[in-house]
Amino acid sequence: MMPLFTSRPEKPKCKSLSLREFQNAQTMVFAIEEINNRADILPGVSLGYRIYDSCGSIEMALKASLSLVNGENASQLPCHRPNTVQAIIAETSSTPTIAISATVGPLNIPVISHFATCACLSDRKKHPSFFRTIPSDYYQSRALAKLVKNFGWTWVGALCSDNDYGNNGMNTFIKAATEFGVCVEYSEAFFRTDKREDILRILDIVKSSSSKVIVAFVSYSDMEVLLGELAQQNITGLQWIGSESWISDTNIATGKWQGILRGSMGFAIPKAEIKGLGEFLTKLNPASGIDLYKELWETIFQCKLSPENALGVNMCKGNESIINVQNQYTDVTELQIANNVYKAVYAVAHALNSTISCSKLDTNQGSTSKCLEKLNNTWQVLNALREVSFLTGTGENVYFDKSGDPAARYDLLNWQQGEDGTTEFVKVGFYDASLQPETQLSFNNISIVWALNKKQVPVSICSESCPSGTWKAVKKGKPICCYDCLPCAQGEISNETDSVACLKCPQEFWSNERRDTCVPKLVEFLSFEDAMGIILVVFSLLGVSFTLGIVVVFFVHRDTPLVKANNSELSFLLLFSLTLCFLCSLTFIGRPTEWSCMLRHTAFGITFVLCISCVLGKTIVVLMAFRATFPGSNVMKWFGPLQQRLGVLAFTLLQVLICVLWLTKSPPFPYMNKNLYQERIILECNLGSAFGFWAVLGYIGLLAVLCFILAFLARKLPDNFNEAKFITFSMLIFCAVWITFIPAYVSSPGKFTVAVEIFAILASSFGFLFCIFVPKCYIILLRPEQNTKKHMMGKS
Repeated sequence: MMPLFTSRPEKPKCKSLSLREFQNAQTMVFAIEEINNRADILPGVSLGYRIYDSCGSIEMALKASLSLVNGENASQLPCHRPNTVQAIIAETSSTPTIAISATVGPLNIPVISHFATCACLSDRKKHPSFFRTIPSDYYQSRALAKLVKNFGWTWVGALCSDNDYGNNGMNTFIKAATEFGVCVEYSEAFFRTDKREDILRILDIVKSSSSKVIVAFVSYSDMEVLLGELAQQNITGLQWIGSESWISDTNIATGKWQGILRGSMGFAIPKAEIKGLGEFLTKLNPASGIDLYKELWETIFQCKLSPENALGVNMCKGNESIINVQNQYTDVTELQIANNVYKAVYAVAHALNSTISCSKLDTNQGSTSKCLEKLNNTWQVLNALREVSFLTGTGENVYFDKSGDPAARYDLLNWQQGEDGTTEFVKVGFYDASLQPETQLSFNNISIVWALNKKQVPVSICSESCPSGTWKAVKKGKPICCYDCLPCAQGEISNETDSVACLKCPQEFWSNERRDTCVPKLVEFLSFEDAMGIILVVFSLLGVSFTLGIVVVFFVHRDTPLVKANNSELSFLLLFSLTLCFLCSLTFIGRPTEWSCMLRHTAFGITFVLCISCVLGKTIVVLMAFRATFPGSNVMKWFGPLQQRLGVLAFTLLQVLICVLWLTKSPPFPYMNKNLYQERIILECNLGSAFGFWAVLGYIGLLAVLCFILAFLARKLPDNFNEAKFITFSMLIFCAVWITFIPAYVSSPGKFTVAVEIFAILASSFGFLFCIFVPKCYIILLRPEQNTKKHMMGKS
């Protein structure tokens, strides 16, 4: 319905009297009277005061502050400020305080709050004349974030009052929680005057959430409304973390919903003791004519002092005594907030004392007026407050920093059940922002009681901790506290829980199976213990044994026509070179060393050239022997035994020269190949100069091709026993083996490269041995009748 603006709005009225706020007001009166009775502070000057009831309303708070500034007749013009108003002590909540400070700040009138904790009030540009005796919520919010992080709660809910106190405090908490790795599942704001549907909507969010810890940055009046709905919904078992506004409020702790909050924890202003305040509070007399005193009396004893207002209510008997009453007004066991009021009054008194600088006043009127003239300029009082520093009766140092804030110190309270079943505030630790970050939060050796009176710390996390060997992968669209634990990749480790990334192992190391430790990589080479190495050794030794056996056979039958006809000298030299070929394959097995790397390739190259040189010599002899049968041919004199020896020697020395140049310029060396495999290191022989290696192989290949061509030409000579035919087969096998060796060698990984090379050596050696010598041994041993000169000279 739209307003018609036909009538003035009704003036706001207070609904009920707050015992806590009235105690604060009386504490201010007590402090002022105490100062006026002292001779060391403001001697000869009496402080006066005027108290207004704002009822927590912004409008009424602003009206009261303007009344203080302008005087009682604030509506009359011109506006003027009474000389006696030097400071305003207000307000209990942050929002009205912000309004007051913004209004009177340009007038340089100090505003000192005892309970406005909004961090926004520390902004000196917006609030240049604001001070407070309670720490800023900036420190409390960070303290709450540290507390949550300390117990491992990374998944929490958050509720706050929908005002400057709650919203600013919660924003600071969320920012600090994010820094500490804590995630807020939900953050909801409400006010006590909100519709019940709005509050029930928030409770539905609380019930459906997975977090078991709720941080409540809520004012005590809003908390009462929320607790009423919590009790009706029967929402229990949650761990509540409270702000100082309600965590030490006895009215909430003794209410019907105290069971819901049992085990709650939060920071509160440290307890304080003000001597004489208890007696002062109980000396209140309703007959003094002060309306608030009457209202307090009627509120406490539930009666009426005036008959005209006693409809349906008992009249006060007149013998009531406030001394025996236990409530928020008479309770002086805590006094956290009342002590802040007490310190605020004393701060103003010390500032005034340093401003007027009248240590001794004459009793005459002129001297006193001279001192009071200095109080007309409130900016002097404002500057004095910035420099004020004094000790209270309990030894507490009171001062303000450059933002007008005091030192941030809090007690950590835990709600525990006493022996009589009531809730007790047990101090289990403290927070001091002036200490080093690692020591700011400290705990006493007192056991903490958690929700539902449990002794075990509740768990409130979105995802379980990731163990070593895994890393946290944040779920898409979720906060960082909700993640999947993925195993580290091969070659990477994480050696701590909740690792955000895996660490790559050094190049010489590899991850173990659990991916939590880097272990040295397995160094792999073809060893004598490997199954493959054993098989190759066996075949190598078999080749040596066969060769030696053939040597024995040839030596025993060296005088037979078959042995003589096949150039026994070259045959024995060929058998010797084949023995070396079989043995040189053993140098490729075992851990590569500097000497073994140089020996294996050079020995292989020289022995094979010696072997092929002998075969080439035998092939040339066969060809020349056929040419020598033509009439008038004397070609054999150029290919006699001496020329054969020199030919073999020359071919071999050329290979020796190539090997010497290779070893001199860039010899092979042991090399740890870390790039071929990720999980292991291949220990192999680096060729040094690849040109040297391929020169050795190329020279062997050149001799092999030449030998193959000559043997192929002599394969059909009409001898009964034509050796060229067997040489052709042996060279065919040799060439086939080494032609296939090249791609196999290049493509084989790790130790298989060495195995391929050994296989090529053994295969070609066995090819020579079986094709050239086995047929001769067959005739010598099994067909001795063919081992005659007549048969050898016959034509096939």
